[in-house]
Amino acid sequence: MNRLQNPYLAALVLRVALGLMYLSHGALKLFVFTPAGTAEYFASLGLPGFVGYFAILIEIGGGLLLLAGIQARWVALLLVPQLLGAIILVHGAKGWMFTNEGGGWEYPAFLIASSLALFLLGQPERQRQA
Repeated sequence: MNRLQNPYLAALVLRVALGLMYLSHGALKLFVFTPAGTAEYFASLGLPGFVGYFAILIEIGGGLLLLAGIQARWVALLLVPQLLGAIILVHGAKGWMFTNEGGGWEYPAFLIASSLALFLLGQPERQRQA
């Protein structure tokens, strides 16, 4: 492994980036849309309104756990269903590009791929020194 190939640093960058993204999505629902507004939106999708509160908790909690490095592989994996739900219930019908009105599904799909990469990467094993 040379200095430009560092799986520890790669895992750290990926984990921090994902943590910030999930945290910002939860903060958007909490501070901009408000919990009541988020619950109302989830109800408009045909889901029980309280699911919106869980979405906020999952995104903020998951983001904080990723940033702290606590069970990061498993947290990343457990965040995937939230994004799949976002694609199926909201973004899938809006087309591919996230810049489409209402947001397409490219960004949630990328977060899923990134979360799965972090899960699969796990904690890189140190190479034994010869």
